[in-house]
Amino acid sequence: MTYAYDEKYLSDAMKNLGEAFDYAVNACNIDITAFADLFISTGIAECFGDGHPKYVSGMSGTELVMEIAKKANLCIDFPELHADYDYSVEYWCGWILAYYQWKSNKRFRDILSKLSAEEICKLYHPLHEASEEKFVDIADEIIEKRSVGTKLQNQRKICGYSQKELSQKTGVNLRTLQQYEVGTKQLDKASVSTVMALANALGCKIEDILD
Repeated sequence: MTYAYDEKYLSDAMKNLGEAFDYAVNACNIDITAFADLFISTGIAECFGDGHPKYVSGMSGTELVMEIAKKANLCIDFPELHADYDYSVEYWCGWILAYYQWKSNKRFRDILSKLSAEEICKLYHPLHEASEEKFVDIADEIIEKRSVGTKLQNQRKICGYSQKELSQKTGVNLRTLQQYEVGTKQLDKASVSTVMALANALGCKIEDILD
């Protein structure tokens, strides 16, 4: 199996990404999904995923958050540098995400588009006491299932609409629509008006877009 980078960096990578998620959420009060988006959009996730020593072992989790904020041009009053971190849910999220990315050799962008940071946090119980391989098996299963496509996505493609076009026709936020399509948000929990708007725009029955 080909891993994302040399295993000698893995322990530092897991620790540092765990610390970064913990510091961002619990010290800087950044929403975990927003932080994951910044991690990706600044290009640091790509470098981290390639095993760039500067990011996986050359800076602490706290410094990693500061680097991300700097690249994103965010003005944040950073709390005091953290030396120790509690093993929080957010720490585990970053820690296990780093392991999964290394083991799977997938891009962070591709992983988080199918399995959000918020959803990883929800897997904390009972997986934080299980082996890393148990998480890998479950994450693989979720991502594989969501890669097939939802009914909503398939119906949209049948109608020939882009996601942006369907968003404009229905008034459903584009990001939210994308989340419905990959299953990171469940359409069956959306408001009746949202589901009806999508069905009407696609000229189909409600059951045709609900998985």
